[in-house]
Amino acid sequence: MENVAFGPFRLDLSGNRLLRDGTELELRPQALHALRALIQNSGRHVGYEQMISQAWDGNLVSKHTVAVTINEVKKVLGEYGGWIRYRPKLGYRLDVPKSDDSLKKAWHFWNHRTREGFEKALQCFQQATVESVEDFRAFEGLALSYLALGTYCMRSPREMYKGFLQAHGRAVALCGLTPELRADRAHGLHLFERRLEEAEMELLQAQREKPDAPEVYVRLTMLYATLGRLDDALEVLHQACGNHLLWPTVPAHEILIRVCRREFDQAVACGERALELHPYLYLGRMFYGEALESLGRTEDALAQYRVAAVVSPDLPWLRAMEARCLAKSGRCREAQDILDYLEDVRMTEYVDAFYIALLKDALGRRDEAFTELERAFQEGSVMFFLMDVDPRLDKLRSDPRFALLRERVFANESAASAINA
Repeated sequence: MENVAFGPFRLDLSGNRLLRDGTELELRPQALHALRALIQNSGRHVGYEQMISQAWDGNLVSKHTVAVTINEVKKVLGEYGGWIRYRPKLGYRLDVPKSDDSLKKAWHFWNHRTREGFEKALQCFQQATVESVEDFRAFEGLALSYLALGTYCMRSPREMYKGFLQAHGRAVALCGLTPELRADRAHGLHLFERRLEEAEMELLQAQREKPDAPEVYVRLTMLYATLGRLDDALEVLHQACGNHLLWPTVPAHEILIRVCRREFDQAVACGERALELHPYLYLGRMFYGEALESLGRTEDALAQYRVAAVVSPDLPWLRAMEARCLAKSGRCREAQDILDYLEDVRMTEYVDAFYIALLKDALGRRDEAFTELERAFQEGSVMFFLMDVDPRLDKLRSDPRFALLRERVFANESAASAINA
């Protein structure tokens, strides 16, 4: 047995190394020996004499030395250090939660990044919470699944955020505010509560604590877009591309920022690269379609919207993007057919009204578009995060009703700024 896996860790016995998610951790040889003894007896207590025999090769050391060494191991394991427990007269014991298999299955589904994938992941994470009520990873995954379903406009944002806050709070109670959990909370503050200053502080802190986390870069990019700081957004993306180009949402968001900067030629070039790397990510195809549409390449844009809808058939609002493109090119009958379909769909499931608003405006129904924007606001749509920079809203911004809506959307941020002034 040369490799032993537990949680996100792998103990390489031949190389005498401990790795977490493929990254080697610093742990002196004696501490590695102690960890190996615990792993070999996982689920059973290892007393002082047995620890001396297996980890110190029979060489006597004090109980204090053993305790210091085990504490060193726990510190390196970080939030997983609680898996090692001590009982007087019995010794130390490593307990890997029984939820491990359910968690692996959950992340498999989560990485599909579709509504079906997130919902299946949600079920697996819920099963994991039953199997191990103290495994913070189950609640962390549960929170992230709710967050994804809400931020990707897949389920009712208000309901998903409520579920996120409950699961996130439980995860923090179990393991403390890790960089990942801090970044998740900041993302919620940004998109759902629109407490932008607080969100930026939390994301920057998460970045300092874990500078190699690609999702933090993506979330900072989105926040800076909301704030209209598109130069900062692009700079963050350049940093991310240097280290995390293969992370699916990094190249996709470079397309988005280029579109928001009205750099449509560069956005198309980014789209071509993104699709080469991640052809099955609907976000990349959608943003690429927007760039193509902005350059007047209607048929190419329609092709991307349609492929995105095939890749993620459980996201009906993707059809609204196709219909909007059709309406703008004068094919209003086809656009209306899609709108009729979407109106039928949202009788039984959530369809983000923000996209219906864009479609109705493209059909020349401005009053109905603002009615849909009001509905989107009431439902808690996250898509208002691009309200100040989204080219799709350029014509709507000239309407006085837009400024009034914007004031309500960012009311929380205005209140926070007044308090801090």
